[in-house]
Amino acid sequence: MTEPLKRRRGPGRPRQDEAGEGPGTQERIRLAARSEFAARGYDKTSVRGVAKAAGVDPALVHHYFGSKDDLFAAAIELSMEPALVVPAILGEGPEGIGERLARYFLGIWENPVTRAPLLAVIRSALTHDAAAAVLRRIVLRRVLERVAADLDVPDPTFRAELAASHMVGIAILRYVVQVEPLASADPEAIVALVAPTLQRYLTEE
Repeated sequence: MTEPLKRRRGPGRPRQDEAGEGPGTQERIRLAARSEFAARGYDKTSVRGVAKAAGVDPALVHHYFGSKDDLFAAAIELSMEPALVVPAILGEGPEGIGERLARYFLGIWENPVTRAPLLAVIRSALTHDAAAAVLRRIVLRRVLERVAADLDVPDPTFRAELAASHMVGIAILRYVVQVEPLASADPEAIVALVAPTLQRYLTEE
């Protein structure tokens, strides 16, 4: 009796037994990637290393996330959660949006779990084009441009870039270089001083 032909897999597609829990496996890979990039930085993290940390085959990582750059973006997005944050920032209208944006940005940096991978992306972005592209894509286009565009003001991209430069500059001085007194300042004091400037960038014509 002739055995039935086995279904061939397409390039890069995992076997059914490799696919594991589906979305649960993807989340495990993302968490492992966030941990690996935070601990090792962009240069020293590999797809194979992330796969080992997640307990999956490297082919499965490529199947779900593609390249190392895409995996890096997924790990950073896990910390920033733009799909959840943008509606929350915009939900109450233009009034107070500067404060909500400043509070969100400082909040993810003050949380040790989300701070570590963001430190990795900031440090890597200063020396690697790929990491810089991830930072632009996640911080600028996935968060700030969507916020500015929804406000219906002139030059939303330019305004988003000004807001991004302000907040990324604070992140570098406070968390990377750790310049005093900014490094040890109360986050609420920073929000109080920064929020009006962000409000002006994003709402005043």
